[in-house]
Amino acid sequence: MLAGGCRCGAVRYRVDLASPPVTYCCHCTDCQTVSGASFALQLPVSIDGFEIEGDLAQATIVTPSGANSTHFYCAACLVRIYNINDRRPGFGVVRAGTLDDSAGLVPRAHIYVRSKQPWIALPDGVPAYDEVPPLDQWYRLLAST
Repeated sequence: MLAGGCRCGAVRYRVDLASPPVTYCCHCTDCQTVSGASFALQLPVSIDGFEIEGDLAQATIVTPSGANSTHFYCAACLVRIYNINDRRPGFGVVRAGTLDDSAGLVPRAHIYVRSKQPWIALPDGVPAYDEVPPLDQWYRLLAST
């Protein structure tokens, strides 16, 4: 079980995972703009195993691929906690930086590297994709240990 929340403490969540957490870095311009950072460390989760408490605000954007992505934020401090995407029903993506302890997380892959900042050096041996690979390949990668 992993736990996390927003900066002000008004929103708290728990994630029930059957295996160690799998994360990836997204270098898309949407993640860069929304986070104000060079990339976002993401934790894909099953919505069935995700419990959240607190007052949330939400906004839906259309991604470069045409999907609708609904982002959920703490209504008080506006920290983005997670998002859902209409092309991946049943799954959400938690911003791994909101975990109480994210120090041991190592990204399994990097996506949207075509828009990564040029000074970021990607590690050898970690898959990197210009965009998102086909979903069947993506799910296999995230499920592998």
